Amino acid sequence: METSSFLRTTLPTAKPLPAFQTLAPRPRPRPLRRSTISAAITRGRKEDTVAAVREQLEGCYLLAGIRYEGLTVKQLQGIRDTLPETCRLLVAKNTLVGKAIEGTPWEALKPCMKGMNAWLFVHTEEVPAALKPYRAFQKEERLEETNDFVGAVFEGKFYAPGDFKALETMPSRAEVYAKLLGSLQGPATSVVTTLQAPARDVVSVLSAYVRKLEQEVGAA
Repeated sequence: METSSFLRTTLPTAKPLPAFQTLAPRPRPRPLRRSTISAAITRGRKEDTVAAVREQLEGCYLLAGIRYEGLTVKQLQGIRDTLPETCRLLVAKNTLVGKAIEGTPWEALKPCMKGMNAWLFVHTEEVPAALKPYRAFQKEERLEETNDFVGAVFEGKFYAPGDFKALETMPSRAEVYAKLLGSLQGPATSVVTTLQAPARDVVSVLSAYVRKLEQEVGAA
């Protein structure tokens, strides 16, 4: 009796075990969809292309579109290798080029933005020398009918494919200066009269004469 009483008073009372509970799994973070990643990369590339076009437009004298459908990467690189250092050939989607030229004089090229085009940026006043390499490539590969220029803008004016002769026969700066110098070797009285005029008038006369020479050469 005493032993039993001692055990009841000294041993702790057993508590019932808690009921087993199932813990709900923590929600895993949702992985990014491939389409989301792809869209971000595509958007970044588009922005880079627009920026590259705008960079090429700085200091650009002429921008021309070239139909390049059917040309290989090797052929395009071959064209690039023959261009003057002052020219760049860029392959870009019409929509991106159109976005880059919005609100600029180059926007006149928008009607040409159909099909697959490469874009020739000419950063020199020597326009004929810049167009000549592609003309040589056309002739060599017999692509005059299929891969021609689609259009160009020069000094804010749009040139259709049929108008390229005027661009390709423009006189060089050296030729214009030579003819101008020849004209100044005329009657001394006319030269003196011109030089005695205000500087602004002299510049106007010379500019008008240069334009006249360019028109004469272009019509020849």
